[in-house]
Amino acid sequence: MAPTHTNDPRLDGKVALVTGGSRGIGFGIVKAFAAAGAQVMMTSRKADALAAAAGEIDGEIAWHAGHAGRPEDIEACVDRTLERFGRIDVLVNNAATNPYAGPTIDVDVARWDKTFETNVRGPLLWTQQAWRKGMRENGGSVINISSVGGLSTNPVLGVYDVTKAALIHLTKQLAAELAPSVRVNAIAPGLIKTDFARMLWEGDRGEQVARSYPLRRLGEVEDIASGALFLAADTASWMTGQTLVFDGGGLIGFPR
Repeated sequence: MAPTHTNDPRLDGKVALVTGGSRGIGFGIVKAFAAAGAQVMMTSRKADALAAAAGEIDGEIAWHAGHAGRPEDIEACVDRTLERFGRIDVLVNNAATNPYAGPTIDVDVARWDKTFETNVRGPLLWTQQAWRKGMRENGGSVINISSVGGLSTNPVLGVYDVTKAALIHLTKQLAAELAPSVRVNAIAPGLIKTDFARMLWEGDRGEQVARSYPLRRLGEVEDIASGALFLAADTASWMTGQTLVFDGGGLIGFPR
């Protein structure tokens, strides 16, 4: 029987785990999920940032500090979520890093490995843990936060973009493997006004980018959070292996 849909995506009775949840896009997703009725576990590296962020949100929120690319920290956070809430219905792989800017041909091995550890290996390990510890039997939704950079090239962000392209393909691969019980989708944001991307939008840079977008503005965290809520809820129950692009039309805009 087909599910009954609503135009108002809700997550009542659902448990969500959001990595990189103390700021930026992750924090926006945590707020949106909590407002939609979910119980949310948020995680990032710094306990003080998590505690402060959790204090700003109405709803049933918990947090666990750890490194998003470290296997033992990932397992500990998943176990803590199960202890606190009893299940995981939605996993958002949002945590990312970008320690290198410059031509990809010149990157050192240490920063190449660090970028892949968090941006690609991390989402795989988080998904493995969620799958093995409940989603395989109970179903669920995995949402990977990629980037429009994974769909194009860039003179200085090539390494980061390679990892985001890999994440898009990982999304397709896992969607095929984990169906029908678990849906796996991705979001590819354009330039969003977060601290993580501050060097790309501060001052005149942001205005120049906004003028290049057909919709004439940069993205806000709420734009991405609304997409994540759609993917997490039953509104997207017949959707898997896809990447939603939120970029103000940047990929299709005419050169300006």
